[in-house]
Amino acid sequence: MFGFCPLASGSKGNAIFVGTKSARVLIDAGISYSLLNQRLSAIGVDIQTIQAVLVTHEHVDHIGGLAVLSEKLKIPVLANAETAKGICRALKVRPRFKIFTTGEPFIFEDIEVVPFGIPHDTLDPVGFTFSFDQLKLGFCTDLGHVTSLIRKQLALCDYLYLEANHEPSMVLASHRPPVYKERVLSRQGHLSNEECAKLLVSIFHPGLKHVHLAHLSSECNAQERALQIVSGALEQIGQNVALSIAYQEKVSRCIYF
Repeated sequence: MFGFCPLASGSKGNAIFVGTKSARVLIDAGISYSLLNQRLSAIGVDIQTIQAVLVTHEHVDHIGGLAVLSEKLKIPVLANAETAKGICRALKVRPRFKIFTTGEPFIFEDIEVVPFGIPHDTLDPVGFTFSFDQLKLGFCTDLGHVTSLIRKQLALCDYLYLEANHEPSMVLASHRPPVYKERVLSRQGHLSNEECAKLLVSIFHPGLKHVHLAHLSSECNAQERALQIVSGALEQIGQNVALSIAYQEKVSRCIYF
């Protein structure tokens, strides 16, 4: 597959497949090996052809399947040094790491990868941009607020995968404990629908082709609400773009290049 596809998105596990002319990689591996295999097969990708996993941060919903995957496939795990330490502590294993430095571009096969810092309550969390074949893809979830660096890095992307985690009113009205509510709503927590919309408006450009709204909370958000808020914000500036939801329980819309 020449393109990309979210395989799982949300608090129960995250994984994205990206395939280029010479690379087949995953961003995060937060679901089991068997589920990864099932969802990759659904899009016509043999799990044995995966060449590496790039990790955004060490929370279990992003690395839960990493130990088995890296052991079975004998593939490298690309992460920054702090995240690598966190992975070792969380999983009690040491995968074969390739360490990158946050903020410094690097090349994997035909992809120029830029890992950039984001505000989240982990050791050194990152978003990624992938550039290849005159395309730019931006992946950015698990952030408590939007920084100027994030806007700069996500500028001029052809495709975006952005967090629209929650509605603040639904968080406050939920039965979740106060510590959960404080964390999600904090500046190191997760991005709301409205904040996602503001980010998208600030970086919108005519070449933007599609946006996945990702990491939606199953209890504190609704797919229709997220789409309504983001599309409404774009309409206010006289623009529109194809939007879709990145699902938790099934393969999401695949983007083919």
